[in-house]
Amino acid sequence: MLGPQIGEGRGKRTSRRVIATEPEAKVEVSFEEKITVLGFEGMSIGTYVSAVRADGSLHGTGEGIYVTNEGDSVTWKAIGVGRLSPGGSVAYSGSLSYNTTAPRLAKLNGISGVFQFEVDAEGNTHSRAWELAPAGVSHGTVA
Repeated sequence: MLGPQIGEGRGKRTSRRVIATEPEAKVEVSFEEKITVLGFEGMSIGTYVSAVRADGSLHGTGEGIYVTNEGDSVTWKAIGVGRLSPGGSVAYSGSLSYNTTAPRLAKLNGISGVFQFEVDAEGNTHSRAWELAPAGVSHGTVA
């Protein structure tokens, strides 16, 4: 069941590089965003690798860290699919997992996130994530 929004960020792509051309093209991309997660403002830095499939779709994996303005941190890992658009923009959607020892953010350890991540032709990013409760669980409580 799709639950409440976990976070939202806006930022900038900071680098791109080709890391393979065969058997498929793979591109590594890094970005930084100002982001709010569970109501706490901070900065997220991430890197993902995307492979271009024969049909033009993208498959990617990524990881990063989110640090609140107060110094709490959460690492994240993602897997998703995407599509390039004319003009150079790209849009992804997929799943997130989190890891933190910060008590204020500990809720993230027990949930999956689903995300949408967009990069426009100028390299501006916009990310959003929502809670995805497991079957039989409704946003942190057993059904």
